[in-house]
Amino acid sequence: MIRLKEIRNDLPAGVVVFLVAAPLCLGIAMASGAPLFSGIIAGIVGGLVVTLISSSQLGVSGPAAGLTVIVLQEIQVLGSFEVFLSAVMLAGAVQVALGLLRAGSIGYDCPTSVIKGMLSGIGIIIILKQIPHAFGYDSNYAGDVHYIQAGGGTTFKELFRTLDFITPGALLISTISLAIHIFWDLVMSKKHKVFQIILGLMVVVGIILPIVFRDFYPQLTLPANQLVTLPVADSVNGFVQQFTLPDFSRVLTYDVLFLAGTIAIVASLETLLCVEATDTKTF
Repeated sequence: MIRLKEIRNDLPAGVVVFLVAAPLCLGIAMASGAPLFSGIIAGIVGGLVVTLISSSQLGVSGPAAGLTVIVLQEIQVLGSFEVFLSAVMLAGAVQVALGLLRAGSIGYDCPTSVIKGMLSGIGIIIILKQIPHAFGYDSNYAGDVHYIQAGGGTTFKELFRTLDFITPGALLISTISLAIHIFWDLVMSKKHKVFQIILGLMVVVGIILPIVFRDFYPQLTLPANQLVTLPVADSVNGFVQQFTLPDFSRVLTYDVLFLAGTIAIVASLETLLCVEATDTKTF
């Protein structure tokens, strides 16, 4: 329920979440091997639908990085994104059933050490996997979460190889964004509350700089594989055609049922632990 007296706090918070969530949704969709448009849809559903039924005041819903490996692998195993969507529908039904049974209360019994360990683990993986992309080294899809790489190397070997494949434009954008973040957190946010509102400036900078490089500094222009290109519809019919409907022809097969159960369990546990960590300020 929207409370008008809280709109002055909720509106800037919503803007910040949007600026951070939009590229995150696109990044997770790309890393999962799913259509980019599906990442946007997941963000919209998480922002509008989940918010209306969730009792968490601080939780932010959307596509989760913890499911990236599962989604990528299972789309390949099932051979069709449409069939995968049928498993997602079943997983959603299971989660609704668990919610009606009040099964989410198990989150309160989870030790804080587990929550801290999970969040720390996710943070370490994100940092290690994004460092190569920050330097402009994109040998695999963005956000590659496997420790053993396709070429036989490891995550740490990839970090050293990054130095041989630096893209100046990408490195400059990463450096400026990181500098803004540190300066904002240590200095500006302590000077006035207004600087706590415009945290999304880093995302804005990341959008503007590639345009500046393209128009004024061609030598710093990012290659096509380092840019996200969303399909743009030229009509209402074209927009509708971007939506993909589930294929239920294999919905009762073992692969689809097993995947639905896996998604329901992993997504539910990750959500419960994140909500618990946020609501109890366990970070």
